[in-house]
Amino acid sequence: MGVPAAFSAAPVGEIAALGTACCWVVTSLAFAKAGERVGSLSVNLIRLFIALPLLSLWTYVASGSLYPAEASSEAWAWLSLSGLVGFVIGDMCLFRAFVVLGPRLSSLIMATAPLITAIIGFLVLGETLGTFALLGMGLTIAGVCWALADRKASRSADRRRVALGVLLAFGGALGQAGGLVLSKYGMGDYDAFASTQIRVIASCAAWLAIFAVTHRWSALLAALRDASAMRFTAIGALFGPVLGVGLSLYSVQHANTGIAASIMSITPILLIPITVVFYRERVGVGSVLGTCVAVAGVVVLFLA
Repeated sequence: MGVPAAFSAAPVGEIAALGTACCWVVTSLAFAKAGERVGSLSVNLIRLFIALPLLSLWTYVASGSLYPAEASSEAWAWLSLSGLVGFVIGDMCLFRAFVVLGPRLSSLIMATAPLITAIIGFLVLGETLGTFALLGMGLTIAGVCWALADRKASRSADRRRVALGVLLAFGGALGQAGGLVLSKYGMGDYDAFASTQIRVIASCAAWLAIFAVTHRWSALLAALRDASAMRFTAIGALFGPVLGVGLSLYSVQHANTGIAASIMSITPILLIPITVVFYRERVGVGSVLGTCVAVAGVVVLFLA
């Protein structure tokens, strides 16, 4: 029996990108809770080691092997580099930016990731964007920025600290964008979740090296003994490095990287009602209007 025409014509890459944004809502909340208890560096390492067996199980069910044995050496090289750029360098910058600059401004700067992705995609992959795609990206990014900018600003810090935070946040955006483009280039038509497993394997090795150099084993052991932090980290690992990243790779595999990244960037918008209901955060008119603009951008991207 063939695939229904309506389903086969559906924008599966864009749908996967929207699913990625939803996953990142869960993972950002979970990792924030875990990081508050045991520190972001420990959470970064532990989440990947929790994700690795889950991805191995997926690969075993899909191919009969616990690791991506069918991947070419070229795919291993490019996907490993993608993991280092995204999971290690990008996430290290982003988590530090949250501390130095704060989540509001860091997330605002991270909204530039789709533009960076589109530029890298054009330079590296030769991808082009039509008028409606550019309009949708612009609306989505503008909506995200408008909604975030409307939130109450934190107390101003010294210029050096702000400058450092801005650089770190841009590093996080560049890491996310570069990781997506390198992933698309490296995996081709290979399974997205097996590709994610390769990225995680390389990133685990890199994070272990970082902990060895910085001698942070005692902090890691303390984190492992914190049951509450481990629960939040496990939830974040499932919806982050496993489902979220797997869907993001599937998305860029079946859609333009810039469009996919634009849809993924609505995660901060999706967080607004959650923060209102559970954290009693006050949301202004600008946040509501920004949400409408971002949703309109997603609709345009689906129609592009």
